[in-house]
Amino acid sequence: MLAFREQISNILSTLTGLDAAEAASYLEIPPEPGMGEYSFPCYLLARQLRKAPQAIASELAAKIEPDRYLGKAISEGPYLNFYVDRLHLFKQLIPEIVRMGTAYGKEEKRHDETIVVDYSAPNIAKPFGVGHLRSTVIGNALCRLYIALGYHVMGINHLGDWGTQFGKLIVAYRRWGESSKLEKDPVHYLYQLYVLFHREAEKEPDLDEEARQWFRKLEMNDKEAMEIWERFRGLSLEEFKRIYNFLGIKFDSFQGESFYNHLLEDTINLAVGKGLARESDGALLADLEPHGMPPCLLRKKDGAALYITRDLAAAIYRHEQYHFQKLVYVVGAEQTLHFKQLFKIIELLGYTWSKHCVHVPFGLIHFKDGRMSTREGNVIFLEDVLNRAIEMAHRIIQEKNPDLHDKEEAARMVGLGAVIFGDLINDRIKDIEFDWDKVLDFSGETAPYVQYAHARICSILRKAGQDGNAVAPETDDSLLLSETGFLSDPEEEQLLITMARFKEQIRRSAADYRPSHMARYLVDLARDFNKFYHNCPVLNAPESLRKNRFLLIEGVRIVIKNGLDLLGIEAPEEM
Repeated sequence: MLAFREQISNILSTLTGLDAAEAASYLEIPPEPGMGEYSFPCYLLARQLRKAPQAIASELAAKIEPDRYLGKAISEGPYLNFYVDRLHLFKQLIPEIVRMGTAYGKEEKRHDETIVVDYSAPNIAKPFGVGHLRSTVIGNALCRLYIALGYHVMGINHLGDWGTQFGKLIVAYRRWGESSKLEKDPVHYLYQLYVLFHREAEKEPDLDEEARQWFRKLEMNDKEAMEIWERFRGLSLEEFKRIYNFLGIKFDSFQGESFYNHLLEDTINLAVGKGLARESDGALLADLEPHGMPPCLLRKKDGAALYITRDLAAAIYRHEQYHFQKLVYVVGAEQTLHFKQLFKIIELLGYTWSKHCVHVPFGLIHFKDGRMSTREGNVIFLEDVLNRAIEMAHRIIQEKNPDLHDKEEAARMVGLGAVIFGDLINDRIKDIEFDWDKVLDFSGETAPYVQYAHARICSILRKAGQDGNAVAPETDDSLLLSETGFLSDPEEEQLLITMARFKEQIRRSAADYRPSHMARYLVDLARDFNKFYHNCPVLNAPESLRKNRFLLIEGVRIVIKNGLDLLGIEAPEEM
């Protein structure tokens, strides 16, 4: 379909004088099936040509001749609608999909450019709450999309492993901690100590001052403080990696906030040397008011650095280390001002690569009983959500398919997929209200709906194999389209057209930083397959149609599997 889009752009460029890239940017996907694959809004040319858009559309349509890509072009009011030649599309598309298999959708030519994606970033010594889900699954999907587009990708987990909370944890552990409990269940136990500290500090305010002193010792590399902190960090990271492995997510770096401690002084001196920072009551400020933003604190009067100082040091380090084409931060929308200030400071320091820094914001997860707080102990653990989803998936599979060979594995794929897809199908910028019933709904626009379409196709193809029917096309000549009446049914046509948009959706999802585009596309593809399945027999089709329909659904199966993989979701062959 990308080749078809390129062909349309060239045609429009020849007829209108528009640059081909500009013409391509104006192309739209019509709102209804049957209205063509692309529309060009002719009102864009009305002022230039001094004609009504309807007249322009009619004149352009009359000048366009069908070719090997283009079936026809017709005017529809102020729009010029383009229809791809279905038979040519099928003969070009299906052999490519079947030949490439799991590689279909990925660019065969790799780029030299590197994209760095900063995402997930849980806090050491605190449990992996469901609030971390959004950054984790959005960031992982973006990494997978960039890899598919041929970029070298560095996924970085900027762990929250430094700050005053570690002074509190050290105090709590020295007062009430037990080594055996820490080793047995480190993150949950540290979380309990953190909650206990705040409860006790309400009765004993001096605990806060003691915690500040211990964090100060940590900053001064005190041996005891460092040993305790390193133990907390190591045990926590081991637990986080277990959950990441469960989700099928890998990072290239776990360099957290503490990694940049040795770079902070040079970073601050750079800001001072460039005249960007000034002292105010002993603190160091970057004055951003001339740029429409409030002043930004780079160093407190007690000498402590802040998040933005560490992020600044990290950005400079990453550019020197990876020479990135783009640096993407997948962080909540509540940090929008923080990143605006960060990018402006980078620009004012003279780094031209500031324009390649991107904040990808997302909405919060809300809870019916209020916002999650680790301080108060009101948190839903992500692992509990995942385990419950798997348990519910297992019950549903047991009811629907009790004879399934490996129900546990299918339930794992379906349960994890339901949670991940349930997040990704939402426009990331919108807030989500966390609700067990909604997250674990196994009908409608969900991963199980898409996964079941994949499993159903696998079942049909298994039966076809048992009947001795070949599926893979050897040559284009094996697709006897003109003699079979194939693609005469609207369900066949629509399924082919939707499948053909896969590569376009990969590019769109990555360009907009919205994996939701891919998630919704997969729902549409599964829905179109189900319409096809109910209206167009495959196994019982006439012999003249059967092979091409096998090939059509094999293409759909591959696209669904590859599309789910881009979202970090597996596609079971049975469920």
